Amino acid sequence: MRLRALLETDTLGLRLLGGEDELDRSVRGVMTTDLRDPSRYLSGGELVLTGLAWRRRPEDSERFVRILTQAGVAGLAAGEAELGSVPEDLVVACARNRLPLFSVHEDVAFAAITEHVVRQVSGERAGDLAAVVDRHRRLMTSGPAGGGPEVVLDLLGSDLDLRAWVLSPAGRQIAGSSLAGAGPELSAPMCAALAGEHLATLRSGRRGPHRVVTQGGSTYSLFPIRTGGRGAAGSRDVREIVLSDWLLAVEADAGDWPAERLDLLHGVTQLIAVERDRRDAARTVRRRLAQEVLELLQTGAPPAEVEARLRVAAPVLLPGLGSAPHWQVVVARVEWDESDIEGGPVTQSLLEEILVDPQAGGPEPSDRIAVAHSGDEAIALVPLPSAAAGDDGDLPGLQAAELLAAVGEPLARGLDGDGRLTIGVSAAVHSAEGLRGALEEARHARRVAAARPGRVCAAGHHELASHVLLLPFVPDDVRRAFTARLLDPLREYDRRHRAELVSTLESFLECDGSWTRCATRLHLHVNTLRYRVGRIEQLTGRDLSRLEDKLDFFLALRMS
Repeated sequence: MRLRALLETDTLGLRLLGGEDELDRSVRGVMTTDLRDPSRYLSGGELVLTGLAWRRRPEDSERFVRILTQAGVAGLAAGEAELGSVPEDLVVACARNRLPLFSVHEDVAFAAITEHVVRQVSGERAGDLAAVVDRHRRLMTSGPAGGGPEVVLDLLGSDLDLRAWVLSPAGRQIAGSSLAGAGPELSAPMCAALAGEHLATLRSGRRGPHRVVTQGGSTYSLFPIRTGGRGAAGSRDVREIVLSDWLLAVEADAGDWPAERLDLLHGVTQLIAVERDRRDAARTVRRRLAQEVLELLQTGAPPAEVEARLRVAAPVLLPGLGSAPHWQVVVARVEWDESDIEGGPVTQSLLEEILVDPQAGGPEPSDRIAVAHSGDEAIALVPLPSAAAGDDGDLPGLQAAELLAAVGEPLARGLDGDGRLTIGVSAAVHSAEGLRGALEEARHARRVAAARPGRVCAAGHHELASHVLLLPFVPDDVRRAFTARLLDPLREYDRRHRAELVSTLESFLECDGSWTRCATRLHLHVNTLRYRVGRIEQLTGRDLSRLEDKLDFFLALRMS
């Protein structure tokens, strides 16, 4: 119940002396006390009744009120029987500490007020509990299996007047209430901002729900959606959880919710987690197709065999398509400093979220995407229908910058400290033979992205046109002069000292400049690796921390 309801009950004889702006506070109980320090008996939300026996001098009022405020009581009601009226110093102290103050007429017994409050609060709690039980029953019978997460969110809106949305870790809106009058969907910037706050809070180790107040003054509570399909949450590294799990954003402040309502919302997250696992299971066929195509490409299978597999994949990814589409390849990698997390599965799940096409139609919005993983990489096959081509036959396809436009900020916050996401995008191709080249092109583009600063970086095939794609057309004498200037000093040193500087350089670049991964690959101590790289820089006059010099060495090794 609210303080305002007590004031409006004539039989209680309460008169407001201060705190009119605080009358919407909830009253969760009542306590009668004349102790100078009753804090040990207070848990917050009480209406405190006092006969003022604790007050011996005016200074006592400030101390007593401060104790009540720190305990989080809802309000203070002082009896007039002892002193005839409420002292002015108590009125001033309550006003200073924003504590609502009432006077109780001497003809009204504290027992009458206590009985009224207990009766009202007990009735409300019984009603709330019955409602919670009923909502749990309805949620379990009409949850995700009956129509997706929107069904659950509609129940939150109709029964609890809560607007809620399901968001991916990349900040994409997965579901929202479909009820008429539920309000507009969250804007893309707001989705990204909430996802970023959620990921940053998860990385900090704080428990949910997380409270976020936007610049516009709206308050949201963010609940993590823990899924069971990728291992129990307790057995997963927090960095896997950050990039894998969905979240539930509720437009409300859950900080003062009763335990029953919080329990209901946690039940909602469990139902949505079931839906997440169902969608993952539905992706199994697409993942298997992508894995089969990837294995054929990596083992050098004949183009005809790859083409046959693509003809099988096309109808699955684009139902009703008469002919094989054009294809693009996207390669992504998530890397953590000094971690033994297997990055492939995590990157696969994340890339599926990033590449979702909301215009694809059908019950599953990502049904055009097939993602496999190999080692720490995730590789996506993205079909482009021929109908998407313009009048000149050009296919727009995916652009690297567009992929990160909406997801870059939240993911950077989730990776902050020790993680990186790098993405490479190929050009569109129309044959199995071209697909093998597209895979290499996407991998080259990802390495270019990895050479840049930042937690989340992407590069496209257009950025390779100035070097990798033009290497075969560079005159032989130019190629020899370029590689000799950079690599001959290292080859000569290796010949004299058997130092393996050239192979060290190649591994260092393949590991995107990661000291830890490169040292592990070469079975070296990090200090030994740093000595070798320092020797390379000394012999060539280059700096391997600079992007330009990394690219020069990269090109020299490719042309040698």
